[in-house]
Parts: sequence; structure tokens; C-alpha cells
Amino acid sequence: MDQAIVDFIAIGLTKGLLQRMDSIYWTNRLLSLVGKKEVELKQKPSSPLPPLLEVLDQLVEGAVENGTIEEMQSERDILEAEIMDILTPLPSKVNTRFWSLYEEDPKKATDYFYDLSRENNYIKTRSIAKNIAFTKATAFGDLEITINLSKPEKDSRQIAMQRALPSSSYPACMLCMENEGYEGNLNHPGRANHRIIRMNVNDETWGFQYSPYAYYPEHSIFLSAKHRPMLVDQTAYRNLLAIVETLPHYFVGSNAGLPIVGGSILSHDHYQGGRHTFPMEKAEVMYSFDLPAFSTVQAGIVKWPMSVIRLNSLDKEELVQAAAFILNEWEGYSDEDADIVAFSNGEPHNAITPIARRKGAAYEIDLVLRNNRTSTAFPDGIFHPHPKVQHIKKENIGLIEVMGLAILPPRLKPELKEVARYLLDQPNEMKDYHKEWAVMLKESNTVTAENVQEVIKEAVGEVFLEVLKDAGVYKTTEEGKTAFLRFIEKLQKKEG
Repeated sequence: MDQAIVDFIAIGLTKGLLQRMDSIYWTNRLLSLVGKKEVELKQKPSSPLPPLLEVLDQLVEGAVENGTIEEMQSERDILEAEIMDILTPLPSKVNTRFWSLYEEDPKKATDYFYDLSRENNYIKTRSIAKNIAFTKATAFGDLEITINLSKPEKDSRQIAMQRALPSSSYPACMLCMENEGYEGNLNHPGRANHRIIRMNVNDETWGFQYSPYAYYPEHSIFLSAKHRPMLVDQTAYRNLLAIVETLPHYFVGSNAGLPIVGGSILSHDHYQGGRHTFPMEKAEVMYSFDLPAFSTVQAGIVKWPMSVIRLNSLDKEELVQAAAFILNEWEGYSDEDADIVAFSNGEPHNAITPIARRKGAAYEIDLVLRNNRTSTAFPDGIFHPHPKVQHIKKENIGLIEVMGLAILPPRLKPELKEVARYLLDQPNEMKDYHKEWAVMLKESNTVTAENVQEVIKEAVGEVFLEVLKDAGVYKTTEEGKTAFLRFIEKLQKKEG
């Protein structure tokens, strides 16, 4: 382990992350973390120096061998974060550097922060690289499909130990500011190397960070400094546009604020963004219309399997007002002929998933209409993936999937291998819930060893398209288009 300790300090010096005067201090801190009493200081660094993450692995393995930590993923992650914190500047220095670069160019600022977050292993680049990704051509554009393999699974021993831990309300959730530098435990990931950029968003303090298990390039999270529930209202729209004004090369969007159609963390006000052009953004407007009360705003229905209204304007505040007007109208709108009911026993069902971006000098916002009502036929949600597609995707359709990027569960990697064996008439252990789908694939394709993977990928992509159609409140049929226009006509009759 001595060589790894020497190499780690040498890498920090070479990259300018450590100062030579501090090298003895950081060597001693590193010794303490990995459970060693001393190191041979005369030992020379490797030439050439190995990759930083390889050295990190050696240090963590040494700590396991020393008995400093147990061989559990959670303890390894906590130690990794503590070691990499040595190479990570303090939050104040990161913020100072970010906003200094911002004065030159917002892209330079985010490049710096993104590179730092990858370099210090806060963004789990090696885990993300395990994800399976491909595209599916459709009439709505190329959908993006990923099978998410990046998040580590907990072992049974860790799960058992978690039950014995006392409950804690600090940090209150995974998105709180208090995660910055937090050691972590069996129930909470290590965040010693975590840094948050402070931003002013409409006279409130917000945080900007990257997602550790990013689903797309520069996958960002914007979070309120206050731990408060998500609320998608006029203030949220104003916040989204303020963020893209600050970072014009990023998009930013919010999950809807209701269960089933909302995100996984509704307890903390936050948005997601990043530097990626999603399939929905590329989709064209198929029907343009006027909003009489908002003369500067261009409006239209987007050609997309879900129900999307796109607004565009040079006037940021009028765009906010128009988006808020549509939200207010939608929240109280019912059309039983289209199976849309706004309230049941006083419980609201209608919500909107908004996505904001810049288009040159203009501001643009997509409003995706959502409804979370359930029924006897569809207990998971009328506008949720239907039972026929749940063998592939059963989870909620959130912001990222709304925009055309499927996040599919890790179980599919081994399960689809068994489907391939079935299609090739090989012995297999295919899950029963894939049987009907697999039979259909077999009957409609000439499957060979050479094309079986492409057949399956194409079919998975087709299922994701059906998932989006299921989640669309207005279907892509003539009846659905007519029903959508009824809502548009109602908007046009209002004065805003």
C-alpha cells in the first residue's frame, strides 16, 4: 500500500490539487484513513503515474485488508469519498473558482465544475460506463434507451445491519445542502467529496450539483437551500427560466408535483437539468395556435407520443404568465370523453411536467400534460405504463423519460439474455412475464445468432414508445388529437 499512498500524493501534486508544502500533512491524513501507522517516505512515485482511480482502488483494498473497513459496498463508498476529499478544494474555493470563470464564460464555469466532479469520483464514471445504451428510430424521432446498471446493489449483510441503525433526520434527505461533506453511513452514501455551487434564483439561495449516477451528459440537480416539498407553480416556472438565463447552455426541468406522474423525491424542492439535447426538444411543432392574452408568446402542440404544449417568447415574464395560465386551466380541466378527470373526492389529478431552455435570445418552455388518476382496469395509473408493457418498464414516467430517454431497470440485462436464448431455441430460464412478448417476437422475425440482439433492442425500443403513449393524456389518434384541440380552444377563449 505504500506505493499507492506515495502515488496518490504525487498525482495530487502533478494535477495542482495539492501544494508541496502540504504533502506530509496529507500523507498523514491518508495514513489515518486507510489504517496504516507509517509509510516509507523515500519511496519514489511510479513512473509513469497510474490512473487516479486505480490508485484509489488499491488504497481501499488495503484498508479492507487492514481491517479498517469491512468488505461492504457502503463502507467502500464512504472511504472512497473521504480519500478523494483530500484532492477536492473546499466549497468556498470551488464556488469562488466557478463564479470567477463564469465572468469569462458560463460554459467555462460548468466545464470546471463538471471536470472536478468527475476527477474526484463524485460522478461515478466507471459505474456509469456499465450502462447499456442504444436508440430506436420512430415517427417521433430517435428515442434513447438505457438499461441502468450504475447504482451498486446492497448485499444482504448490509441490509440487515441497516435495520439496527438508529433513525436520523440529518441530513433530512439526499438533496439537502447538509449532504456537502457528510461522512455517510449504511443508510446514507458518503458525501465527503461532494461540492455544491450556490446560486441566486429569484432572490433565493439554491444549490447546483451534478448527479453521481448521471443518466446523460452533465446531468445536473438544482435544489432549494430549504428542505421543503416540491411545488410546481408559477414560481417554479419563474425559477426554471431564471436558471436557464444564468446557464443558457443548459436545459432545466421539473417533475410534476403529484405521485405516479412525479419524481422519486417529492419532499425536497428541486429541478434537473444538463447539457443534452433530448429527443423531445428535437420534435417539431405540428399545430400552432395563438394565446390572445399573451401577444409575444408563440404556442403549439409538439409532435410527440405524450401531450406537449410548447411556448416560446423573447419576453421572459410574459412566458412565465402564459405557462402559469395553462397550468391553472389544466389543473381544473376535465374531459370525461377523453378519460380526463381533474378531481376525485377533492384529490387533484392534473399536473404538468415543465422543461425550459434557451433558443438564442428567446426562452422556450415545454409543458407536458399529466394526470395521475387510477382505475380498476389500471390500478397503477390510467396514464402510466399499462400491464402489457410492465415486463419491461413498470416504474413511474418522470422528467427524463418524458423527454425521450428510457431509464430501464437493471433486471433486464440478465432477463433479456434469457429471452435471446428462447428466441434461438436454446435452453433458457426466461421469466414468465416476458413469454407473450417473446412469442410475438419469434413469430414476427427470422431470428439468428447474428441478429438476435438487434431484434431485442428494436423490440425494447418499441415497448418504450408504447410506454410514452400510455403516459400521454391525449392519444396519438384522431380522437386524441380532437380532444387535445378541445383543451386548446378553451385556452383561447380565456383572457388569461
